[in-house]
Amino acid sequence: MPRRVAIVGAALSDTGRVDDKTNYHLHAQAVQRAVADAGLTKHDVDGFCSNGLGTLQPIDVAEYLGLRPHWVDSTQVGGGTWEVMACHAADAIAMGHADVVVLVYGSTTRADLKRGFRRANLSYGNRGPVQYEVAYGHTLIAKYAMSTRRHMYEYGTTLEQLAEIAVAARYNAQYNPVAYYQEPLSVDEVLNGRIMADPFTKYQCCIRSDGGCAIVLAAEDRIADCATEPVWVLGHGHAVSHVTMSEWDDFTTGPAAVAGQQAFARAGVSPDEMDLACIYDAFTFMEMATLEDLGFCEKGEGGPFVEDGKLRLGGALPTNPDGGGLSACHPGMRGLFLLVEATRQLRGDYAGGTAIAENGEPIPAERQVPNAKLAVASGTGGWFCSNGTLVLGVD
Repeated sequence: MPRRVAIVGAALSDTGRVDDKTNYHLHAQAVQRAVADAGLTKHDVDGFCSNGLGTLQPIDVAEYLGLRPHWVDSTQVGGGTWEVMACHAADAIAMGHADVVVLVYGSTTRADLKRGFRRANLSYGNRGPVQYEVAYGHTLIAKYAMSTRRHMYEYGTTLEQLAEIAVAARYNAQYNPVAYYQEPLSVDEVLNGRIMADPFTKYQCCIRSDGGCAIVLAAEDRIADCATEPVWVLGHGHAVSHVTMSEWDDFTTGPAAVAGQQAFARAGVSPDEMDLACIYDAFTFMEMATLEDLGFCEKGEGGPFVEDGKLRLGGALPTNPDGGGLSACHPGMRGLFLLVEATRQLRGDYAGGTAIAENGEPIPAERQVPNAKLAVASGTGGWFCSNGTLVLGVD
């Protein structure tokens, strides 16, 4: 019989403004912290997942970490890669191909750009089918802006409703001592920000930071070896949609509509049972569309759904309690951070106001979603090109 699978370790590396470490350092720091959080050692790890670093991904990163895994994954489907990897890892563990699998990500995007080591990738390639779009300025943000405008046209979604998503993210970030931005933000400030790609102002776009994180997945028969309460993978799903805009059937719907349905059906629960949600939020509309696609509201009703403050801590559906990619941390690809935050919330890591953040500051009790038992983590890659969704829970 397939084995149950749980997340037994979760940790962040240093995040925010990290000028004294390399990508490899952040990977190592995150893995060391996550494995220690699980109460295990590197010798317990027999599976490894990473992407975006190294000549032979993920082999040289595993070597750098002193690991010799016999099961690996280096899937690349954009920012939601780690949700898809987690699906793969959960299946591998369930079927006995590995017992303990580490997923890790780390990037010094902000620091590298600051030093002139790299340039921002705006076009995402100029070969293959995308070459016919690049000439017309279809950058990543433009693709999201186009889909946002389509949603506004079809369903009457307003700029104020989209702005509330950014305001909610900043509201949540105020309780996160390692969030990149923690100052309050108003709807008017969001709307009056500098235009990046119509209709997005700068506050509706993800920040650029440094940082990394890791999680540890383990089989149920290894739970007794672990130091933390297991957060069970109850259900998961993943799907892909398109790369070229001309092949996108509906600009208002992404592959989360498929992956989410799979995850909730396999978990045997529904969206309205979730205590919190961790949703990839590279842009405000990305979060709104994913909430619709996952079934938290009907297609086109995302605007009214978010405008009453329900995404804030203390609201009906706390979403991205850490502040998300809009305010907390976005080092290039954010998917794995969703799984770390969901895990910590379900374990009640912030309850009581006694927890300490990675920078040594106390974490306010308000950061904790009270009595959280069920969460969904949904990572989208590209411009609604891919999605991986996991439903997580504690007994």
